[in-house]
Amino acid sequence: MVNASTRVVITGVGAITPVGTDAPATWQSMLAGRSGVRALTADWAERLPCQIAAPAAADPATMIDRVQARKLDRCEMFALIAAREAWADAGKPDVDPQRLGVVVASGIGGISSTLTAYDTLRERGWQRLSPFTVPMLMPNGSAGWLSIEFGAQAGVHTPVSACASGAEAIAYGIDMIKSGRADVVIAGGTEAAIIELNIAAFAAMRALSLRNDEPERASRPFDRGRDGFVLGEGAGIVILESEAHAAGRDARVYAVAAGAGYSCDAHHIAQPDPTGTGARLAITRALANSGVMAKQLVHVNAHATSTPAGDVLEARAIAAALGEAAAGVVVSSTKSMTGHLLGGAGAVESVAAVMALRDRMAPPTINLDDPEFDLGVEIAVKPTELHAQGSEPMAVLNNSFGFGGSNVAVVFTDA
Repeated sequence: MVNASTRVVITGVGAITPVGTDAPATWQSMLAGRSGVRALTADWAERLPCQIAAPAAADPATMIDRVQARKLDRCEMFALIAAREAWADAGKPDVDPQRLGVVVASGIGGISSTLTAYDTLRERGWQRLSPFTVPMLMPNGSAGWLSIEFGAQAGVHTPVSACASGAEAIAYGIDMIKSGRADVVIAGGTEAAIIELNIAAFAAMRALSLRNDEPERASRPFDRGRDGFVLGEGAGIVILESEAHAAGRDARVYAVAAGAGYSCDAHHIAQPDPTGTGARLAITRALANSGVMAKQLVHVNAHATSTPAGDVLEARAIAAALGEAAAGVVVSSTKSMTGHLLGGAGAVESVAAVMALRDRMAPPTINLDDPEFDLGVEIAVKPTELHAQGSEPMAVLNNSFGFGGSNVAVVFTDA
């Protein structure tokens, strides 16, 4: 049973993204408004209508042991790199393995390994398949490898809810600690899906930006000229810890992981509910679950992917959920710089939200040249200072919405 009185804190963060090889570099790039979107140089890109994406700032295979890299899908490499950083950042907690959990999500999993293995099978025969093919392609492969790396025995989980997966993983990790199942949880999301099939499939849905001649300006959340999202890759990981356990080892605390809210649109497999009801419910439920009042919120890292339908609905859902308190909230979409990391998005953006709370600074939403009118909230177009609205602890919110109608909102507050 979840114990609402148990406080969960964040003691470490890690990330590898299109704008940085670690969490500090990613955060500084976000504050500077740097885009990680590039023109694709692979031969297959010439055959597609979308020829841009946001690849990670470094090849993960160059950042881990070469022998180990041969056993891992690219998304698993990203997860391992971000988790190692977060674990070190947390001071390498001394925790009973039976009280250490892992929750790492992916929206797609090892898709590139799946396709590579199929090609090998057809061209060279089953005998040439890697014995690690199945662990490379299964969605819970990243979580499994992390459990082995850190000796986590409290439970290893992989929620899959499309683009809400990373945020849901963090929310589940919070619940693991509040339920008494774990003292420390390694939580986050990872994705490596910049391949021909995925870009072609998203293009067939008319979901991607086709601004091939201006890659760095293609992702433009809330802008009237937005024409779709840009696919990104990478991972974000946080170390969640019960406040008591963190205090017992005198750990530095970034923020309190106060709670989360969930909902489902139950409307369409890929389109958001045009009323925005699901997004609004996730936000209000997150506030209720965390015990945070709307007036405490100073910042929202929005899901805002740069799609024509989703951005406006989200902005209006934020305004509706917060009421008069919305006037004191600064909204940012870091996807304007990183592109959309799918299952890794909610985790990377949770790291950004936590850093914004720490530094009292909201990152800009770049490429916002012609804002949609009457959004009802302030969208940051430059680094914007955050100010408390009262004496209560400041709070920030991360929104993540996914195909299938999944909506997840996570609240973080001052320690």
